[in-house]
Amino acid sequence: MGAAAGGNGNLVVAVTALAPSAALALPSFAEVKADFRPSDTVILDRNGGTLHRLRADTTVRRGQWVVLEDVSPALRTALVLSEDKRFYDHSGVDWQAASAAAWGNLWNRRTRGASTITMQLAGLLDGDWRAGSGGRSVAQKLGQTVAAQVLERRWRKDQILETYLNLLPFRGELVGIDALSRTLFNKAALGLDAREAAVAAALVRAPNSKVAQVVQRACAVEKAIAVTSSPLASQAPQTPVDCTGLDLFATVALQRKAFATDEGIAPHLARKLVREAKGRDGVNATTLSSTLSAPLQRFALQTLQRQLRELKGRNVGDGAVLVLDNASGEVLAWVGSSGTLSQAAQVDTVTAPRQAGSTLKPFLYAQAIAEQRLTAASLLNDAATQIPTASGLYIPQNYDHQFKGWVSVRTALAASLNVPAVRTLVLVTPDALHRQLRAVGLPLKETGDYFGYSLALGSPEVTLLALSNAYRTLSNGGRYSPVVYQNPTASSKFTLALDPRAAFIVSDILSDTNARARTFGTDSVLATRFWTAVKTGTSKDMRDNWAVGYSQRYTVGVWVGNASGAAMHDVSGTTGAAPVWAAVMQHLHNKTPSVAPIPPAGLTASPTHFENQTEASRTEWFLAGTEQHQIAINSVAAIAYPVSTKAEKSYKLEDSHITSPSPGTILALDPDIPPTRQRVQFASIGAQATSRWLVDGKVMAQGPQAQWLPWPGKHVIRLTSAQGVVLDEVRIEVRGAGVK
Repeated sequence: MGAAAGGNGNLVVAVTALAPSAALALPSFAEVKADFRPSDTVILDRNGGTLHRLRADTTVRRGQWVVLEDVSPALRTALVLSEDKRFYDHSGVDWQAASAAAWGNLWNRRTRGASTITMQLAGLLDGDWRAGSGGRSVAQKLGQTVAAQVLERRWRKDQILETYLNLLPFRGELVGIDALSRTLFNKAALGLDAREAAVAAALVRAPNSKVAQVVQRACAVEKAIAVTSSPLASQAPQTPVDCTGLDLFATVALQRKAFATDEGIAPHLARKLVREAKGRDGVNATTLSSTLSAPLQRFALQTLQRQLRELKGRNVGDGAVLVLDNASGEVLAWVGSSGTLSQAAQVDTVTAPRQAGSTLKPFLYAQAIAEQRLTAASLLNDAATQIPTASGLYIPQNYDHQFKGWVSVRTALAASLNVPAVRTLVLVTPDALHRQLRAVGLPLKETGDYFGYSLALGSPEVTLLALSNAYRTLSNGGRYSPVVYQNPTASSKFTLALDPRAAFIVSDILSDTNARARTFGTDSVLATRFWTAVKTGTSKDMRDNWAVGYSQRYTVGVWVGNASGAAMHDVSGTTGAAPVWAAVMQHLHNKTPSVAPIPPAGLTASPTHFENQTEASRTEWFLAGTEQHQIAINSVAAIAYPVSTKAEKSYKLEDSHITSPSPGTILALDPDIPPTRQRVQFASIGAQATSRWLVDGKVMAQGPQAQWLPWPGKHVIRLTSAQGVVLDEVRIEVRGAGVK
């Protein structure tokens, strides 16, 4: 064929003169390969492994670029035999085939045509040479012929065939051999056998033909493969080819739709990375790197799903897990939902705002300690309190079944007691705590005054991403830096957001199993065999359950609930998110130790004794200069937070009145407490043992005092004599979880 091609040199020169610019401007092989854009973006984990695949281009379906060595020999043979038998002999134009086609057209005979693989590739590279509905014009044919010769001079044969396989349009939206192989045969191009290769080759000339036509052509290709072991030579068939069953095989293959548009174990981060990359660069990236660890991501997802299956009967369908590296801020796991268990799997609950609950308390106490308003040994009265606000009286309730009386700050935080937290916020002020929360990366929209004293109990909405990073700030001694989930920088830039001494003391409290025991017991799921600091929380009406904590090296945040906002049933701080937190933390430290942080300068460890055995004597951490060696309850402290008691003077029955609750009281019930275990204290002055308490007209108890199981709504509380004479009446409102 070399002589034939050379003999037509004059024709080539003449044609080149007609269309020189487009032919000579053809790109190089390297340029075509560099410009290739799959319709999918592949997200890689920190080690370069595939983490997720996400479709980014909805107009066409292209897979990854496949090098020629990764295409099965059967397919390469089938394609050459079907489209261009003398591909390895000609220099772009098969003049022998062209002559036969011209002679056939002269006598009105149907011929195969003379368009070589190289000529077809020229048409794929430049749309000006592609055939329209009426075929190619003479100018197009001439230009395509010139372009094919130019390609053959500039490119190697293997580069031409490789590019052709990757740019070739197949059936429907499929372009390229990778998309075709994975869609029709559910395998990579390297694994295609002779039958699959025959079907693929049959689709080249007429991609959208009916099945019968595809089968007929595929059978012919399969027979040709059988007699040819390579594109360079042919031999007699060893066994006859039987096309029986090919029609069924082709029918099934051609009915398969495109492979999943979203595939992998990190869909939410994948979508986030693709959005950000396109917004930054304006194009869809082919691959994006992430900081995630694929094995850890898989373990976190499986652990979350297993826990949610166990909670299925408690109306819990969604969850999220986030793992951060404390030093770098890199995200190691990002599980945005429970996947198939969720009715809103597309919602990324790592970034969805949810009510924080008790998870904000560590920052409250850190602020109070940093301002030297309290120490870890200071006593707070865990008793019923009523705080006047602009909208009425604020009456916080506790996590546990009853009030604990006087407790230290260490116990109040570790045991997650609500009343002491509200008392602490009275000292710190909501605005000051609001500024502190923003400093550690919690972007609260409203002001501290907007939330009021409910800020102590976590009424704002936060994201798991921001909350976990705020706890990472505690783990880093009060130093804040943003999280990193792609292209990590050499080092994180930290800013001091919280007093390092207060951060250390709070971390020490959150790691104290004994201090936590007042509420959670000593053998709760929060206790680990290595050093960790952890806090749980549950939001209003039991809609959100959290467990966030850190070790020496990692911070793990877990949320469970329902993306719809539906309330869970009987899920506490240790039965919802905490088991997932404990399992992930245990997995991280199977072979990695975790030890307590080193105390920063300016701290003193001092023996502390509590009078009247309020708490056990211990060695406590203090900011230098605030040491308290002897802790006692004095009269001033007792007066600071009074509780309802009987007055010393005598009252006549007709002078009896209700002292607690006060008129207009709004009860804020903590959803962490099982509703059946919460009580409201009724107290009076002047009432007798026969006096009766009525709630909404129904007798509830008798005597000067009583305990009432609240339920949501507005209620009328009456104190009457034994004969039913109303002695006093107050109206209150109950908000939040409760059982009637």
